Amino acid sequence: MRRILFLAHAEVLHILRDRMLVAQVLMVPIVQLLILSNAATFQIHNTPIYVVDFDRTSTSRGAISHLAASGHFEIVATVPSLDAANEALLAGTVTMVVAIPHDFEASLVRTGIAPVELSVNAEKGSAAGIVQAYASRVLADYAAELTPRLRPGVVAAKAGLAVPMRGAPRIDVRFRGRYNPTLNYQYYMVPGILVALVTMIATLLSAQNIAREKEHGTLEQLNVTPITRGQFITAKLLPLWVLGLLELTLGLIVGKLVFDIPMRGSIPLLFGVATIYLVVALGIGLFVSTIVETQQQAMFVTFFIVNIYLLMSGLFTPIDSMAPWVRAVSEVNPVRHFVTISRAILMKGAGFTEILHPLSILAGSAVVILTLAIRQHHKRAA
Repeated sequence: MRRILFLAHAEVLHILRDRMLVAQVLMVPIVQLLILSNAATFQIHNTPIYVVDFDRTSTSRGAISHLAASGHFEIVATVPSLDAANEALLAGTVTMVVAIPHDFEASLVRTGIAPVELSVNAEKGSAAGIVQAYASRVLADYAAELTPRLRPGVVAAKAGLAVPMRGAPRIDVRFRGRYNPTLNYQYYMVPGILVALVTMIATLLSAQNIAREKEHGTLEQLNVTPITRGQFITAKLLPLWVLGLLELTLGLIVGKLVFDIPMRGSIPLLFGVATIYLVVALGIGLFVSTIVETQQQAMFVTFFIVNIYLLMSGLFTPIDSMAPWVRAVSEVNPVRHFVTISRAILMKGAGFTEILHPLSILAGSAVVILTLAIRQHHKRAA
């Protein structure tokens, strides 16, 4: 027992001397808990929606007001046509389109039932079902409140109807899942998981590759050779860049053959985006390698970064369900934008115009991250 305690004491001293390891063990779990507890949630708040109100009556406006007041939805705009709303749905600007038909109020008075169509972006997977359930509940509660207002004969007389309302009013919610009508979870998970695999391979391998050179002492030897640091970094990262594209290719093949995921958009466009995204992922790995000394530290730091990136990307939990400040922070998350682009191209058939916003953020991230990583590497190697 004495020998065991002596060796344990020596191990404790070894750990305490490694300040990086102590910081990782103590701080990383706390930071992850604080961030991910606000990101990993299925409660939906302020979901952006478009409303198409063809009825334009006080009853239809009341339905819109109840949706807005519920706290679950944010009405981005009330548009006059379904075409404009469908374009916003395709571009990803909104999650749901609420279409209130003509004679909405008159149908409630005449028959006690009026339809409302909910077109939900089912590309977002579980969020589609949650959003639809929230909207159905809000509209059902609103219909119950209409009972004393839509008394037989009162609204009928205003509308010039001969038949009074029968029974309590009811809003018939008709759900329409766009881009993934069957809500097949594999259709929206496989494109996102492909992004996760490419991210882990590119970031982890690039961080470990250079950390290995540093750990073995060969990095200093390479610094005194005629090869420039730019050539060294390019030679290290280029094979990993090709490997990431190969991983994406294999993943798409498996996804199509095994899961039959839809590929409605341009595959060359997807690979074009992947070439930019891999620059971001490799740049992050290069930056990690400049702040660590061993491969073990590189793995730990990379796991911390990738874990937060993935859970704040909308891959497992919808962006709409995250806390407002988390959604704002996730705007600089490159994984979020590549997941969005991957799903948009494969499931929606989105073109260059529809993905221009997230693509521009990815391109800017690639320039900033790679520049910072190269400068930090030069600073540490000097």
